[in-house]
Amino acid sequence: MNFFRFIFTKTFWIQVVIAVVATIILCFAYLFWLDWYTNHDQRIEVPNLEKLSLTEVDEQLEVLDLRRKIIDSASYNPAYKPRTVMEQDPLAGKFVKENRQIYIKLNASGYGKVTVPNLIYKTRRQAIPTLEALGFKIGQITYKPNIAENTVLEMRYKGVTLKPGSQLSKTSTIDLVLADGNNPSAIAQPTDNE
Repeated sequence: MNFFRFIFTKTFWIQVVIAVVATIILCFAYLFWLDWYTNHDQRIEVPNLEKLSLTEVDEQLEVLDLRRKIIDSASYNPAYKPRTVMEQDPLAGKFVKENRQIYIKLNASGYGKVTVPNLIYKTRRQAIPTLEALGFKIGQITYKPNIAENTVLEMRYKGVTLKPGSQLSKTSTIDLVLADGNNPSAIAQPTDNE
């Protein structure tokens, strides 16, 4: 019974009111601190960084109190100058707070090197898709006398015979020399009667 009597005393209700008021004051203080700490209502418009060099990007972001981070620079797109911004996140025109990190993707300085596979004596049907899958382009296809019809006898780049394992830039054009299916030793020799 002492507990129930205490609930109805003046001391208990004064402590409850003090606890409620203190909780409300702490909540408001926390909300004001949170607004200050998170820079609430601060808005900086993200500039368009596309096609800019790293130096130009750094200059623009420094003025706006923003930071940058390069997330990729392995892709090459010939529509952009080497080492310029191809993509950014957040996009231009979005609003961010100060000291926000802007993620950028740079254009590589050129196509990457790719190893030429050994396709000698592979069929045309195997060779062309293999080269295209590696990013090469197929140039001229010429034929030489050889009994193994449509098999690769040589691969050439700018007229020079390629050895398997050579390194070429992606999108390089490779010419193929294929067998025509004729046996060079079976070509008719002139007879003595003629």
